[in-house]
Formats: sequence, structure tokens, C-alpha cells
Amino acid sequence: MDGEIQNVIRIAAALIDDESGRLMLVRKAGTPSFMQAGGKIEANEDPQEALRRELLEEIGLDLSDHECRYLGCFSAPAANETDRFVEAQLFHVRTEHEPSIASEIEEAIWVHPAEAVKLILAPLTRDCVLPLAAGLR
Repeated sequence: MDGEIQNVIRIAAALIDDESGRLMLVRKAGTPSFMQAGGKIEANEDPQEALRRELLEEIGLDLSDHECRYLGCFSAPAANETDRFVEAQLFHVRTEHEPSIASEIEEAIWVHPAEAVKLILAPLTRDCVLPLAAGLR
């Protein structure tokens, strides 16, 4: 199995922020929506392991397990796949890392939450991550 069950895509994602309250958002190549860095959980991979792999591949962020704090499991419509949903194991990472984009990522930005709402956001980011981020300050 490749991390998908019927119309559900199982992912690990990171709410990445910095000390000044900015959020890091990424946009995949050929797509309009900004979202959290992260990706599909492979077979026989635990969510934190998947997150660490994806962050290294996508934005060059190399983390140890203790640098990721589990926030919970959240679901939302998938941003780039019609009639699909993401089931996200979401982690919090606080860092000052400057992203080095790679893999399928076309853009990575640091943005204050008040500015983020003006962007095209993935449903998970808009409906789950932004409200969570407000509570982390």
C-alpha cells in the first residue's frame, strides 16, 4: 500500500513557525495552493519518520525526533486532488531555517498569519493549521 486508503491520502505535515510568529508555507510545482511542508506516509513508515524524510527532501530541513511536537490528526479536502481527502498527522516545528526548495516544491515562504489569509491556501492550512498556529503563541 502506498499510504492511501480509498479516497484518503495519509500524510505527515509540519506547522512550521519561527520566534516572530511567521509560518512557513510551501507551494508544489504547477499548483496554486500554499500548504504545510510534508507528504505521504510510506508503507512501514511512522508519521514522524515520514515527516523528517519529507522536510529534508522538500525544504532541506534536517530535524531530530525531539524537534517535532505532535499536534494531532486532522482531516480536510485535498488541495490538488479532486474528491480526495488528506488525513494529516500534524507536528509543530519552531525554527529559523531558511528553506532550500527541492523535490516537487516550487516556492517556500515565511509569512505572518494575517498575510497568509490573503493567499490561496489548502483547506487543511486554512481550516486547521491557521487556528492552531494562533494558539501556539
